[in-house]
Amino acid sequence: MEREISRAVGLEYIPSPMFVRDMSGVNDDLNGEEPVRFQTSDGEWCSVVHSLAKWKRWMLWKLRDDGVSGIWCDMRGIRKCEDADVICTSRMHSYQVEQFDWEKVIPSEKRNIEFLKETVREIYRGLKAAKERVDAEYPGMFLRNKLADEVRFVQSQELEELFPELNAQERENAIAREAGSVFIIGIGHPLKSGKEHGQRSADYDDWDLNGDLIVWNEVIGCGMEVSSMGIRVDHTSLRRQLEAKNESRKAEYEFHRGVLEGVIPPTIGGGIGKSRVVMFLLEARHIGEIQASVWPKKVHEECADEGIHLL
Repeated sequence: MEREISRAVGLEYIPSPMFVRDMSGVNDDLNGEEPVRFQTSDGEWCSVVHSLAKWKRWMLWKLRDDGVSGIWCDMRGIRKCEDADVICTSRMHSYQVEQFDWEKVIPSEKRNIEFLKETVREIYRGLKAAKERVDAEYPGMFLRNKLADEVRFVQSQELEELFPELNAQERENAIAREAGSVFIIGIGHPLKSGKEHGQRSADYDDWDLNGDLIVWNEVIGCGMEVSSMGIRVDHTSLRRQLEAKNESRKAEYEFHRGVLEGVIPPTIGGGIGKSRVVMFLLEARHIGEIQASVWPKKVHEECADEGIHLL
């Protein structure tokens, strides 16, 4: 999958940090979740990364004179505020995140829905190539989880109107079951109901030009988000989204100033959950069969009853 996507999108590998300086502004607050923080021996506060969305864009600006226009990296982060109830009831959540993270510089005129869809199709082809490779090497072994021939695109508002009686997660499950594979466009803005389909940080994806790639996981019986991605904010959308989140103070951070002043280039990027992809391909019943982490006692007990061995 990594090889296919890197070739198709035009990406070079670079190492990535486990933690960044707090005052750099390149870590992601997600939905206001507190990161794991520590103070270095010289007194500087740093945070373990939540995601690399802003860091990747920052690095592409730093590497501009070296002819690098697209990068990917192995990201590992800690989500210590992941809801314990979600970890207990969902088979695909963890306190740890492992992603194939990528970012690509684009011309300003490519900041549109059609280019977003074109890139999603490239990502999806990479996922399908991985599925085909597994099926070729282990014929007849993994038959329950399938990928649709094509990914379906749906706007978040359109999805709410299709299933008005369902909440956001239930709508994702319904459309994923129906389509097999779906990309939901436009996450962050309040919908007509007054609720967002999902929350997004104000300072990396443009809420009009982003989305989630979801596949139907037959083994665990629900839609599985395997990638979150989007065209990144420009000076207009960044200012608008910071105001919407009451976070205009961030405009003083070094990264945010770079976007607002037009110094940092326009990009598209995202992350692909590596453990989730492997879980899907190998038809694991819990992400803990793929990823070593810490699991609540209730999860250990329920998995033991089903003969699932957690790492």
